[in-house]
Amino acid sequence: MMRDSKCDIRIYLQPAFLICAAVLAIAGGGMSIAVKRFGVYLKKEPLPLKKSLDFLDEKQLAPYRVIKKRKIQNEEIVKELGTEDYIQWILENPNVAADSSVHRCLLFITYYQLPDRVPHVPEECYAGSGYQRLSTDGVTFKINVNGLDKTIQGKYLVFGNAKSNFLLGGRSFPVIYLFKVNGDYAGSRDEARIALNKNIFRKSSYFSKIELVFNQTFVAPEKEQAVAASEKLLSVILPILEREHWPEW
Repeated sequence: MMRDSKCDIRIYLQPAFLICAAVLAIAGGGMSIAVKRFGVYLKKEPLPLKKSLDFLDEKQLAPYRVIKKRKIQNEEIVKELGTEDYIQWILENPNVAADSSVHRCLLFITYYQLPDRVPHVPEECYAGSGYQRLSTDGVTFKINVNGLDKTIQGKYLVFGNAKSNFLLGGRSFPVIYLFKVNGDYAGSRDEARIALNKNIFRKSSYFSKIELVFNQTFVAPEKEQAVAASEKLLSVILPILEREHWPEW
């Protein structure tokens, strides 16, 4: 027993072990010093919305009209979503023909006041719901946000039924989305994660995802049509979110 105990002790006295322990100690101490001296925040504090998304003023969305408001009833899905700060509204544009494929769309906005990851992009969510991604592309929007002209990047996706193909056909629909992360816009999950990871000198971080889904008609809009319709709607909704809902940054 004594011999085994001495062998165990010798293991911890090996140079390799002592060097590793010293490096970890220095790294830990250095990290602590960095937090205190340079204002590095490794653990973020919650940053709530200025005003809940549920209180988004429908009148300010004009000419768009809110046709329906959806709430996720399945608690497991809400848990997977990672936030209860969200809205799912079906909007209608009365200035577009009623039979147009962009007459209505689903507006899905989520907000994360204490983000440690960027979950639930459409690429994964729709695939998990049984759809297959048919195409992916980046898009650019030219939008005036509260008096400032901005070039905002986004993602354009097309989904179809998992069993659809060129011979059998099948319903498809486009999804367009983008992020607002710590005061800036991001056009993909990777860009959003980079923006979050760069924010080490502030106590808080946040991100919000804005998603537009054109699945309210059987015939899907063409890409140019969907992007143009999205740019018009984003020109209305983004200034409201910046002015009244998203935190000051």
